[in-house]
Amino acid sequence: MARRVTAGSGVFLLDSDGLSKIASDDERAWAHLKRALEEQSRVLAPAVILAEVLRGGPRDANVHRVLERVTVVDITAVIGRAAGEILGQVGGDKTVDAVVAAVAAAHPGRVGVLISDTGDIAALTEGRGDIRVIHV
Repeated sequence: MARRVTAGSGVFLLDSDGLSKIASDDERAWAHLKRALEEQSRVLAPAVILAEVLRGGPRDANVHRVLERVTVVDITAVIGRAAGEILGQVGGDKTVDAVVAAVAAAHPGRVGVLISDTGDIAALTEGRGDIRVIHV
């Protein structure tokens, strides 16, 4: 269970799995998003995940409906370098997951990351007690 984030003090970060689950009306994923919005957490989605979820067709409408409620974070050179350094420390080739981890690490305070495959992101954020991986 994710620890509660006090109003306005946290970040709720969506990876492509989390965004997709919300867009497909997964009840648990929506409940996490709703709670984050009620707690006035900053709800973010790294721009790179859009490449994993948008395909230019009618199904994108549900993703866009969710994106109206979140801030899409541009991937800067600083984030790109940080993601590369994370991969260098941990190993592997999960570039998008490393970018999500770098975005999470760039935000002070508590960060929740909504994801369905927790193994990769947990390894990439290991040792960061302020980053909580939330499984949906």
